[in-house]
Amino acid sequence: MRVRNLVLIFLFSFSLHLFAQENISFQKPPKEILDLVEYERPPGVLMDSDKNYIILTYRSTYKTLDDLNQKELRLGGLRINPDHHISSTITYLNNLKVRKISDKNEIQVKGLPENPRIAYLTWSPDESKIAFTNTGKNGLELWILDIKSATAKKISTQPLNANLGNPITWFHDNQNILVTTVQDNLKLIDPEKELPEGPIVSNSDGSVSQNRTYQDLLKNKTDEHNFEQITTTQIYKVNLNGEVKLFKDKDMYRNISFSPDGKYVMISTIQKPFSYLVPLSRFPSEQTVYTSEGNLVKQVNQLDLAEIMPKGFMAVRQGKRSMYWRSDLPSTLVYVEALDEGDPAKEVEFRDAVYTWKAPFDSAPELLTKTAQRFAGIQWGNENYAILMDQWYDTRSRRTYLLNPSQPGSQPKLISDRNYQDIYSDPGSFETRKNEFGRYVLAIDGTTTYLIGEGYTPEGQFPFIDKLDLKTLKTTRWYQSTYKDKIENIFTITDFKKGTALVRIESATDYPNYYFRNLNRKESITQLTDFKNPFESIKDVHKEVIKYQRKDGVELSGTLYLPAGYDKKEKLPLLIWAYPSEYKDKNSAGQSSHNPNEFTFPYYGSFVYWVTRGYAVLDDAAFPIIGEGDTEPNDTFVEQLIWNAEAAIDAVDKLGYIDRKRVGVGGHSYGAFMTANLLTHSDLFACGIARSGAYNRTLTPFGFQREQRNYWEVPEVYNRMSPFMNAEKMKTPMLLTHGEADNNPGTFTLQTERYFQALKGLGAPVRMVILPKESHGYVAKENILHLLWEQDQFLETYLK
Repeated sequence: MRVRNLVLIFLFSFSLHLFAQENISFQKPPKEILDLVEYERPPGVLMDSDKNYIILTYRSTYKTLDDLNQKELRLGGLRINPDHHISSTITYLNNLKVRKISDKNEIQVKGLPENPRIAYLTWSPDESKIAFTNTGKNGLELWILDIKSATAKKISTQPLNANLGNPITWFHDNQNILVTTVQDNLKLIDPEKELPEGPIVSNSDGSVSQNRTYQDLLKNKTDEHNFEQITTTQIYKVNLNGEVKLFKDKDMYRNISFSPDGKYVMISTIQKPFSYLVPLSRFPSEQTVYTSEGNLVKQVNQLDLAEIMPKGFMAVRQGKRSMYWRSDLPSTLVYVEALDEGDPAKEVEFRDAVYTWKAPFDSAPELLTKTAQRFAGIQWGNENYAILMDQWYDTRSRRTYLLNPSQPGSQPKLISDRNYQDIYSDPGSFETRKNEFGRYVLAIDGTTTYLIGEGYTPEGQFPFIDKLDLKTLKTTRWYQSTYKDKIENIFTITDFKKGTALVRIESATDYPNYYFRNLNRKESITQLTDFKNPFESIKDVHKEVIKYQRKDGVELSGTLYLPAGYDKKEKLPLLIWAYPSEYKDKNSAGQSSHNPNEFTFPYYGSFVYWVTRGYAVLDDAAFPIIGEGDTEPNDTFVEQLIWNAEAAIDAVDKLGYIDRKRVGVGGHSYGAFMTANLLTHSDLFACGIARSGAYNRTLTPFGFQREQRNYWEVPEVYNRMSPFMNAEKMKTPMLLTHGEADNNPGTFTLQTERYFQALKGLGAPVRMVILPKESHGYVAKENILHLLWEQDQFLETYLK
């Protein structure tokens, strides 16, 4: 009795501890977890298209709080460091090495800056050099890496401006570069010191405008001024000797792209008026074509502000959109225009029209084709062959066609018509290679092109390469991986005549490494890299994919981990990590992409660490939400969550591994939303961990995740799905965490704060942890270590 009373006193103290405000310093998780967290990240790999060189890119395993504690402007959907004029969320590289593929040893790049902060690696057209930025004390610098000599040098001291993305664009001659630079006399207003001259006023003219809840929008005139200042740049032409010449004077330049032959350059600019309702991607814009010398050719597009859009995921703005250079011709633009006014609710025969427009644009654009569904892209090949795609979200339909570009207006031939969520029927992606312009186009030999597929089947994953005959549209299999204890991911065909491909092979305990595969002699393989497993301490854990059914017959799966040496006699606590996904049919929902041979890469975003602490872990458990026919998935969201959870627990319990009274559930973002609903509407779990979620759907009234209907159409769905609206039912211990500076649409930090207040006020056992400076995903080592400590303390209390 005394022991029982002590336990009750401890739990009561812990629950009081949860309600109180704490002064707590950053903590570290126990050694078993800490040993896995503190590892050295293996390098990333870049290769030239001819596969002559490997560029090894290195970065720190984590950022630090100091990295996050820099000046930041949040404007128009951007997060900018105003001192360096680059995204404040960017992850820098800190070293580069070069290796000739025929050699075994990499070479340290000489001449790199001290304490490099490298970003925006951009190959020259002939791939002999890479331009990149380095963030120095005085701003963003332009550097060049010569691949052959493995030497880097700074070629310009003019501070670059990467506030809108990559500031580097190579000329076709491989000797000159266009760069966007910080404007002269830039003047930012400090919003903390500037007194407003009047109130903020917005109007509605009665037009229906259903916009989602975006983060970091402009809010006032000061924001407008600062946004214009940080996006206004000058464009300079810089040669490899460092000579600088003004190419275009100040404007809000957003995108620069050369025609394949290098004779023309299309430049996009942001225009006014700005908006307080939508991010910069929907601000007015213009696209203008110039010669490579900077002389005006023609303004080719002008888009108005798109605050008002039709409802639905297939809605698009009116006017010319998706304008870009056709990659198989010297200088021809391609663009799309909606034939349904961008409104998916309109009944029309064709949704989109695709046009081509040849420079110098002194003749009218030419209609190439029309699509019955929304245009989804063209993979260009040559004058006779291209691949056209269209798709429709509501039916999850994607169609692929063979198009003859030399016969504008001709009917394309249907290659496939499939549900794009049906991974077992996925024919793969078309292989490409560089053409005479240095652009990637369909790899075509005569009338044969190639498809590379991931190869998911009911029996497992077996990646493949198919040959597609463009005359008959029939495929023949050239190669298929046969590994049963490994995964062989096929990246590209490196030599079509010799039949070689670049592949990456991994297993549950072998870190992914790159190889050359001889496709004609399957036993012939040459290893390129030899990265070691940085997580040796979990190489002996048990890992398997389990498959099971929920009560309506839908097939489910997940990856089960058991502690190393587990003798299967002890009943373990179980942790389930999941993320719901919407489907339109049970067949697709029941398909599995889990592979037990995938390398086990523990990271803060899963529960895998806790297999070292004596827990069973069901990772990435399938949580499909299905709505067939006229039924929408979310109409029975809560019910289907519970079916999925019941099935997962039953499946592991049936194997004899767990104590089903000690099961915890967790998820991030929409997985956090799932977790809160499961704890609210079921008694299946002893506790839950919900990270960076949204819990009140009335705060996202014009849709969320894959829900297209607004709150006023289906208030019962929004209210039923909102844990906040059902907070009085939630009595299960829950750990809520959130980044202080969440930048994801809809998951404002306020969502967690208000949900916690509701639960606290109603007496629920809940703990809230706000991680300083973090966005939607967590990156600072101090925060990640503390998060893992919090989770471990919580789980040890409520499951152990």
